[in-house]
Amino acid sequence: MHAGGTQVRIRLSNAYGSAPVRLTGATIAQSTTGAGVQPGTVRVLRFGHGEQTVVPVGRSVVSEPAALRVTALDALAITLYFKTPSGPATFHQDGLTTTYRADGDHRYDLGSASFRGETSHSRYFITGVDVSGAGAPPGAVVAFGDSITDGHGSTAGADNRYPDQLAELLLRSGRHVSVVNAGIGGNKLLADSPCYGERAVTRFDRDALSQPGVRTVVVLVGVNDIGAGGYPDYFGCGASREVSAPDLIAAHRQLIRSAHRVGVRVVGATVTPMKNFTGYYSAEKEAVRDQLNSWIRGGGEYDAVVDLDRLLADPKDADALAAPFDSGDGLHLNDAGADLIARAVSRALR
Repeated sequence: MHAGGTQVRIRLSNAYGSAPVRLTGATIAQSTTGAGVQPGTVRVLRFGHGEQTVVPVGRSVVSEPAALRVTALDALAITLYFKTPSGPATFHQDGLTTTYRADGDHRYDLGSASFRGETSHSRYFITGVDVSGAGAPPGAVVAFGDSITDGHGSTAGADNRYPDQLAELLLRSGRHVSVVNAGIGGNKLLADSPCYGERAVTRFDRDALSQPGVRTVVVLVGVNDIGAGGYPDYFGCGASREVSAPDLIAAHRQLIRSAHRVGVRVVGATVTPMKNFTGYYSAEKEAVRDQLNSWIRGGGEYDAVVDLDRLLADPKDADALAAPFDSGDGLHLNDAGADLIARAVSRALR
């Protein structure tokens, strides 16, 4: 959790389901190790007047607030129980935190004994946890983008994605604001994908501007449009069309206009180096990245700019990611790279 308070509620989505999702019940608690929770902290989550709810196809639901004291950086455990099969799940693939699955109703289990079966690093149905009450921050920063924001390449289970590290920096500096991670690995600015979500220009209002208390959005997106441009098959998810710098600039302007229309400040981040990521680099693609970054850097349309391109580049090759920040594939950042982004973004925030 990036924020503290005295009440919590969860948001569930069936945006991509094929049938209504019937949730029998849910609990939330302070987490310990594995699937365990702290005794005395388990709270029943209610929806309206009951514990059960139905999430219609293409819709979402929000639980009633439950009284649970939370401190910023606490870990919470949410347990969802489905008495009958849920059907295809709306989920976040690269969650980087362990999810445990087991047969039966284990909402009130304190230990991990029942959860010795399937695990994953994905999150199912849950799209957010809202905190309110005494101590809750008055506003939020939304980190919006693709796998760089999502945290791919950082250490799983360590909460070292750049938005996590940004939250820690803000907390240590006394700035009372929460950070929301709205990154999706593989996401594009201009094209939908059956694997990597709706295009950024489509999901921006829902995933960024509709977050409770949003004050600032940090936009870092475009590398997948550029690097995968011209692929006959984008990692098993269909053809990927080539894009031009003017196409991408127009889309960034659309995001800026949408944010300003509702009084939200928007920070633009230049697209990070991609030279050594297999299949993403060519002289033509690099020219598109350079043109887009030049506009972000000097166009004067973002309220502030974080120049990650120059910050993360190899001193000997400006098109390549510097080795100290490389997770190993030439594109995604390790924990040190995520920390560097967090520090740069924190300086751009008011």
